[in-house]
Amino acid sequence: MEPGLVIVAIFVALGIGLALGWLIWRGGAAEVPGLRQAVEAMRGERDTARLDLSAARAAADRLPAIEAALENARHRIAELAEANAGFVRGEEERAASHAAQLAQLKEMEAKVEDRFRHLAGQALTEAQSLLLKRADERFAEQGAKNEGQLRALLSPVEATLKRYEEGLQKVEAARVGSYGELKTAVAQLVAGNEVVRQETQRLTNVLRSSPKARGRWGEEQLRNILESAGLAENVDFSLQSTVSDGEKQLRPDCVINLPGDRCIVVDVKCPLVHFEQAYDEEDEGRRAALLLQHANALKAYANDLGRKAYWRQFDLSPDFVVMFVPGEHFLSAAAERAPELIDGAFRQGVIIASTINMLALAKVMAGMWRQEALAAQAQEVAEVGKELYRRLVTMGNHVHKLGRNLNLAASAYNDFVGSLDSQVMTQARRFEALKVDTGGKAIEALPMVDTAVRVSTKLLPTEASADAAE
Repeated sequence: MEPGLVIVAIFVALGIGLALGWLIWRGGAAEVPGLRQAVEAMRGERDTARLDLSAARAAADRLPAIEAALENARHRIAELAEANAGFVRGEEERAASHAAQLAQLKEMEAKVEDRFRHLAGQALTEAQSLLLKRADERFAEQGAKNEGQLRALLSPVEATLKRYEEGLQKVEAARVGSYGELKTAVAQLVAGNEVVRQETQRLTNVLRSSPKARGRWGEEQLRNILESAGLAENVDFSLQSTVSDGEKQLRPDCVINLPGDRCIVVDVKCPLVHFEQAYDEEDEGRRAALLLQHANALKAYANDLGRKAYWRQFDLSPDFVVMFVPGEHFLSAAAERAPELIDGAFRQGVIIASTINMLALAKVMAGMWRQEALAAQAQEVAEVGKELYRRLVTMGNHVHKLGRNLNLAASAYNDFVGSLDSQVMTQARRFEALKVDTGGKAIEALPMVDTAVRVSTKLLPTEASADAAE
């Protein structure tokens, strides 16, 4: 047993005994339960110490084998260290030899490289000289040849470039002339625009100051719309016609004629005063008030037209009159301020029409005239067809009569030929039997007609026509 372990065990047992004695002396009889607990704890520690002691003994039993293995390892390490020292010495010697050989190889390589460089330089110089000489000769020969070919190729290009240059000069001259003309035209356009602006301003001033001028302008607008729709003045419509209601003379601005002796009355209203004032007004409140006055003016015009009742003066006129406002903006501004304007006028027999609506209405009326013309043409075609049919019937009767007569003529001809052959030709041929001189001419036989006249299945005669033909 290891002496160290024995000493440890002795000290542990001695400590336990001293602890027990001290506890007994310290606590006395009154502390016996606590002493017992301490004794139990000491016993547990003793058991643990015994286990540790057993483990220590087992380790102590393996210690000689471990020491032997350690000794063997020490001998092996010493052998390896000696071998490594020898290897290191050999490696140093080999490294020195390799370095010497490497130095020799580098020296030889440098010499070979210098020699090769010298020889390569000489060969390259000679090759370059020979190549340059041959290249110069070849280039000189090819250059002369290419120069001729290039001149032949470039001669058309040169001619084309000359023509192009001449064309550019002509174009430049034309451009300069056109620019001058354009400049003149622009100046004329500016002057024309200024004239148009002045005339427009003059027209605006006239329309503002003269109600008669406004009415005349509205009539011109209406005439342009009607004529653009295909209607002709004094044919399809008339301006400033005069009618009477029994008490006074009425003069509508326009009466548009319709097929069937019907007509539509159109009156032109141009309320521009308040609209122009509103257009020039910058204050929004004042502008709204002026536009409302503009709407009220249109409403008053519509009410006045409704009271005049132009349609009563024409027998076949519809129960309404068209109030033409020559401008979409005039009507839209009024309708925006007075939404009931159009419906209220319609209830009084007045249809308010702007330029677009009037153009559509005029196109409808022009279409009615075209339909009327087509209907008249259709009636004329029907009359022509009826007359053609009557004449075809008459012609059919004559054709049938002609065919019947042709059949009768063929039958009479055949009878004549039969009679001629049986009664006359037999006697005539007796001259030939009697050897009478006939001048070498023989009597030819007459053919019979056996072709019947074709009867038309399309031109059949009517009974009345057939009787009349008979």
